[in-house]
Amino acid sequence: MSDGQRLFVGGAWVEPDGGYYPVTDPATEESVGRAPEASPEQAREACAAAREAFGPWSRTRPEERAAVLARAAEIIRGRLVPYADLARAETGATTATARSLQVGVAAARFRRYASVESAEWAIAPQINEAGPMGKAGVTGALALRQPVGVVTCVTSYNNPWANPAGKVAPALAMGNTVVVKPAPQDPLSVYRMAEALQAAGAPPGVVNVVSGRDVAVGEAVVASEDVDMVSFTGSTAVGRRIAEVCGRDMRRQLMELGGKGAALVFDDADLASAVAGIGTTFSFYSGQICTAPTRVLAQRGVYERLVDQLAQYARRLRIGDPAAPDTVVGPVISAEHRARVESYVDLGRKEGATVVTGGERPPLERGFYVAPTLLADCVNDMRVAREEIFGPVVCVVPFDDEDEGVALANDSDYGLIDYVWSGDVARAFRVARRLRAGGVGINTVGRNMEAPFGGFKKSGVGRDVGSYALHAYSEVQAIVWPG
Repeated sequence: MSDGQRLFVGGAWVEPDGGYYPVTDPATEESVGRAPEASPEQAREACAAAREAFGPWSRTRPEERAAVLARAAEIIRGRLVPYADLARAETGATTATARSLQVGVAAARFRRYASVESAEWAIAPQINEAGPMGKAGVTGALALRQPVGVVTCVTSYNNPWANPAGKVAPALAMGNTVVVKPAPQDPLSVYRMAEALQAAGAPPGVVNVVSGRDVAVGEAVVASEDVDMVSFTGSTAVGRRIAEVCGRDMRRQLMELGGKGAALVFDDADLASAVAGIGTTFSFYSGQICTAPTRVLAQRGVYERLVDQLAQYARRLRIGDPAAPDTVVGPVISAEHRARVESYVDLGRKEGATVVTGGERPPLERGFYVAPTLLADCVNDMRVAREEIFGPVVCVVPFDDEDEGVALANDSDYGLIDYVWSGDVARAFRVARRLRAGGVGINTVGRNMEAPFGGFKKSGVGRDVGSYALHAYSEVQAIVWPG
């Protein structure tokens, strides 16, 4: 028996056809473990297993499906520390982040979808007068939420617990079966999730996990004829290719794509609050998150003070070992991604931006670290202000009045989450309604875990989270009958 992680297909742990590859700790550059490299044929077998399991699982009573999710939540909570240690090693997230926002959120999401209310609702009866179609009568109707079928879940590397849990839990709650294709950089945590679901009583084939670095594996689980829906979190470029495949077969899709969040800071804003919120870009997943307020639009009355305070904030952040309790900024996921982020900082300099702080590689012997970097004197047509960098880099653009600020915010290919900081709450809400974004945070970067999540424009298609995820992973069926 191999000492590497095996695939999970049809309720069995299967040796991968393509052997194994190392998963690297981005903080130490040492191996965390060996991940399985599935073949395209094994990926298709996982889809076939999900198809075979779909009928029985979809007919299982919702209460029984909920019980499986509830048990999985308890198992994950009970293994919080080892699961979080693995997540920290795979992703470079700090211990606190791995425990609370990765594994902790995953457990909460399984618990949330273990208590789904009835997925049907009444429609007002239709009263028909006598006429050519027949005598007078009443027609009743129900709208039922039915499972979509087999769902392929392609997940992101920045959170290998909360992201797949946010797909798998509502999909299973609605009676779908799933095939999970985790990000190749950190797939081991997703296999632990599969173990928890297996231990919780999920029948064979209801959950399947196949990983691999070869793009053919992902292509196989997206294009399989057994798949009815694809749920993807990742870059807009990859999302576009997946959408093309789904479009050919009219396959349902849920796309959570890139972002370039605008943070409008008005003259009357609480600057301490704005700095703390914007500063999460430097620390939260080291900026590797699509919701980060990476594009700051500062009204001229506070522009200089905001830049100065952001620079001071960034310089105070401790960079280093994610396992150390006082570490705030960990590494980015890989050497390749570090080089990409650094290339954007160099590009910003060439475009005319001022590097106020950061811009250099921290003096650490090992690890893929990028110093929190603040770019000032930016304009909105610079590439650093328009393209998703996905690292601890913030650019600041000045504006004069409300109309200009809104125009600059909307002048973007993306529209995931924007932010507004203002002491005038009425203006903040007025501005929020004008922003072309799927979500807007007013004086906060916090999230409500029942609020819909998704983007406008190239930031995605569809909405999930809370009850919106139940809608995303179901089809509406109308049933009518004579009264």
